[in-house]
Amino acid sequence: MSNDFYHSWILPFSGIIIKICRAYANTEEDFEDYYQEVCLQIWKSRKNFKEKSEWSTWVYRVALNVCLTLIKKKRIPAGVFPIKEVADPHPSEEEEDIVNLYAAIRTLSEIDRAIILLYLEEKSYREIALIMGTKTTNIGVKINRIKKRLKTILNEKVN
Repeated sequence: MSNDFYHSWILPFSGIIIKICRAYANTEEDFEDYYQEVCLQIWKSRKNFKEKSEWSTWVYRVALNVCLTLIKKKRIPAGVFPIKEVADPHPSEEEEDIVNLYAAIRTLSEIDRAIILLYLEEKSYREIALIMGTKTTNIGVKINRIKKRLKTILNEKVN
């Protein structure tokens, strides 16, 4: 992979890749493996990008497919070994909320994780449907159900 390709086509979208890998990885080592594999697969598949969508949509799709494939290969249920996402021994309330949210997201099914991550990235229902390969009408219903499930999980953690 050329340095130019990485700096032009991957680095500007690293936030997307990091969020997706964090949601699917169970350990820091898994996260690093997933991130590297996603970058490699983006580079390998770059010629398949037909510009029918935004590059960011392509990056999401490749990242999700790579993470889902790696999870299936490992056969380890998500959320078994949650990653430590905050290095500070006294995280702020906001940092703690983010850690708790990622932990809750990792308990969801792979597909629900993908959908909620895209929703949190403020993707439109149409974009989410395009990335997930489903109908736009299904996305709104799924998001509402996922949000209710996350609220229940987070409330149980507090109580």
